Amino acid sequence: MVENTIKVQIINAFVDNETGGNSAGLVLNSDKLTAQQKLDIAKKVGLSETAFVSKSKSADFKLDFFTPTKQIAHCGHATVATFSYLKQNEYVIGSISSKETIDGNREIKFDGELAFMQQKPPKYQSINDDEDIILKSLKISKLDLLKNASIEIVNTGNSFLIIPVNNLQILKDIKPDFDLINKISGKHDLIGYYVFTPNLKLSNRDASTRMFAPRYGINEESGTGMAAGPLACYIYDKLKIQKKRYLIQQGKFMSSPSPSLIYVDLEISNKGEIDNLMAGGKGIVKSEIEIGFVQNI
Repeated sequence: MVENTIKVQIINAFVDNETGGNSAGLVLNSDKLTAQQKLDIAKKVGLSETAFVSKSKSADFKLDFFTPTKQIAHCGHATVATFSYLKQNEYVIGSISSKETIDGNREIKFDGELAFMQQKPPKYQSINDDEDIILKSLKISKLDLLKNASIEIVNTGNSFLIIPVNNLQILKDIKPDFDLINKISGKHDLIGYYVFTPNLKLSNRDASTRMFAPRYGINEESGTGMAAGPLACYIYDKLKIQKKRYLIQQGKFMSSPSPSLIYVDLEISNKGEIDNLMAGGKGIVKSEIEIGFVQNI
């Protein structure tokens, strides 16, 4: 065994007016890295997710996503970070690309400086029996919930608990019980909670959100594309606020604010059902670091 080093790009995805966003690690040419090496590198990078890019026989690129604790099937902000970098550095020519993941292939589209990733049509699951303990885990009451809107699990590739609250103040004041959120997330196989309030009075944002995912080592995250997709579907299907493009704000109420802006585009069938969705945003390179890892020879 020898100690080697590898370059990691640190990229902020879902930046809002060129600032904020959610940082992801990016490792190119990772074909020879083992899963354990990728996990070790992700731990040392220390961000919520690091993407590892390698060659693919079924798509333009193969992407593996690792948190500091485990591999996950998809990651929105790391995908946007990766493809923003690939596009800006001319690894991708044109407006369409694709990624291979452990959960199948997904289409990637570009709209100017924005990179979008494909998600699956939504699946909904009621969670009424656990409403009381969910409210307890956020230290809020039933009166704090948005009227005529239910707490639901929504899956467009990963499962998130979508929780609608009445206003921005309630969203800002949430004091999460991470141990309890972790327990509930494990019971229902969730990535985490996506708590939101619709910004009906703000024409340039459709919702403000907070994302809690202690089960994956992320107490709170500043930008989550795989959660914004389910939320846009929920707003369309459940709240009946029906548009083709939604702008989702996240990260504003973190202890160290890092406002993010996530775009979600829906494709609607003639029957009014969601056929396809793309979530995306803009990524900007923040820095480059070198990480040491053990390499078998």
